[in-house]
Amino acid sequence: MKPKKLKKRIQQLENRLREGSEKLARLRRKLQQTETAKALKAARKSAARTTASAGKKPSSAKKPKRKLNLSPERRAQLAAAMKARWAAKRAADGSNTTSTDQNSPMPPPQPPENRADGV
Repeated sequence: MKPKKLKKRIQQLENRLREGSEKLARLRRKLQQTETAKALKAARKSAARTTASAGKKPSSAKKPKRKLNLSPERRAQLAAAMKARWAAKRAADGSNTTSTDQNSPMPPPQPPENRADGV
């Protein structure tokens, strides 16, 4: 190879190496900037979350209860079933409050019936 050609190739390689190192440095700076921006955003988000949760009232987050459209018979039936369930739970806990439930004027609860209309 001629010396002029060799000099030109060496110069091209040197330029490519210099540009490569500059490009590498530029990419590293960009990566560092994105990482710091991401960390700042996460810190801001967590701080906003803690202030938002501290400022909220717990009652405002609750949904209003739905009122069920029940017939009076079905309502009485469900009330009796729930009272029986609570009495059984109290008996299982070992509490002696079941004696008041035994003297109640309510008849013993009947299992709920499945009606065709779904009520």
